[in-house]
Amino acid sequence: MTIKRIEHYINGHKTNGVADSHQEVTNPATGQVTGQVALASQADVDSAVAAAQAAFPAWSDTPPIRRARVMFKFLELLNAHKDELAEAITREHGKVFTDAQGEVARGIDIVEFACGIPQLLKGDYTEQVSTGIDNWTTRQPLGVVAGITPFNFPVMVPMWMFPLAIAAGNSFVLKPSPLDPSASLMMADLLKQAGLPDGVFNVVQGDKDSVEALIDHPDVKALSFVGSTPIANLIYERGARSGKRIQALGGAKNHMVVMPDANLDKAVDALIGAAYGSAGERCMAISVAVLVGDVADKIVPRLAERARDLKVKNGLELDAEMGPIVTSQAHQRITGYIEKGVAEGAEIVVDGRDFDSSVTGEGCADGFWMGGTLFDHVTPEMTIYREEIFGPVLACVRVPDVATAIQLINDHEFGNGVSCFTESGSVAREFGRRIQVGMVGINVPIPVPMAWHGFGGWKRSMFGDTHAYGEEGVRFYTKQKSIMQRWSDSIDAGAEFAMPTAK
Repeated sequence: MTIKRIEHYINGHKTNGVADSHQEVTNPATGQVTGQVALASQADVDSAVAAAQAAFPAWSDTPPIRRARVMFKFLELLNAHKDELAEAITREHGKVFTDAQGEVARGIDIVEFACGIPQLLKGDYTEQVSTGIDNWTTRQPLGVVAGITPFNFPVMVPMWMFPLAIAAGNSFVLKPSPLDPSASLMMADLLKQAGLPDGVFNVVQGDKDSVEALIDHPDVKALSFVGSTPIANLIYERGARSGKRIQALGGAKNHMVVMPDANLDKAVDALIGAAYGSAGERCMAISVAVLVGDVADKIVPRLAERARDLKVKNGLELDAEMGPIVTSQAHQRITGYIEKGVAEGAEIVVDGRDFDSSVTGEGCADGFWMGGTLFDHVTPEMTIYREEIFGPVLACVRVPDVATAIQLINDHEFGNGVSCFTESGSVAREFGRRIQVGMVGINVPIPVPMAWHGFGGWKRSMFGDTHAYGEEGVRFYTKQKSIMQRWSDSIDAGAEFAMPTAK
């Protein structure tokens, strides 16, 4: 097998950079090394930022309608190559192909939204705000901005960032995960084909060193990050100290409440898909089922049956429901959580460690395979309840009523996503009002907002003041300027020493 070289993309060209440092890229379904990705040095990051800085004046001065036309062409190219992007995701991340197609589609939604940038950048205007004075606002780009993105969505999460940032007139430096970096270069190629000027979009592959270099770089004005809470917190604090605008999305422990009146067939389908889709490697995955009243005894056996029957195989198999774990290290970490759950007294109903990898497909014996795990009688004190596992593990917690369910969820340190399955309008309304979580679904298991609404959690799931994409994304990547104007024939003679007021 040919081992491909995955490089940086700086100033319109692929380059291996000045650092002679690489990391292996592995197909998690087979365990085989498929590529070597370059790891950026400080000099490589400096080069990318310098290219972005040089491209910024002309690009920011380009009329928004012309920037939108580049986005429209990029949108056309994305639709033409969406299956190629999805296949690249599956080969390096492991998620099933249909799930990868869905990821690309949700990224395309953001590009469609960004195509409306001439409307999104419009300010406000007040004529005669005072006698002879008019006042209006504009939104202007920040300069060089950067995005640091995780392995679990190598197309969608970068598209939460760079389409809006670029359409708003900024230049962009992307630092993708080194675990599945190929999609970043594919997007860079499509942007160039769409007519984006060199230097406006750059990619630096890398690890912790390149992240720190971007956070500390004086010419990077804003930085968006998606990853674990400890790192998000550190990035927020470190970036804020250096005067940057920071948007840092962290971890999650998403609950789904199942009320006694819920449609159990729909609830079981929702839990299975939301807990085990993408092997649970989603920040919006449901990892806790909060079962109210006597619903637990009805639903746990059905969840167990479905978890045992999951079609776990190579994601390129069209009937696959769950693919492999992304790396052997992640597999070991998830295994450790399962062991801890058993040791702390949770009842393990289905044990994913018992999965037989021989059924995954030809050439997949050495992949990073695991089945779905189901725990019952989990309590809030247990590690598998408190911490984010980021794997195919669903914990069932039993509570007597909806008030207890709401309090349980509100007491958790994370507040990313939550769902409630019920047929009661009053329960749904009260749940939506009282729950302390940023994204709420009623009979929707994974309530990821659409492109024009914006994504973001509460509490320790997000650090920063604005959510990703949507109109808040436009505000994050721009700064408001207020202009007041009058002409000399409306100005009274003589100096004014009092505070100006409306006249």
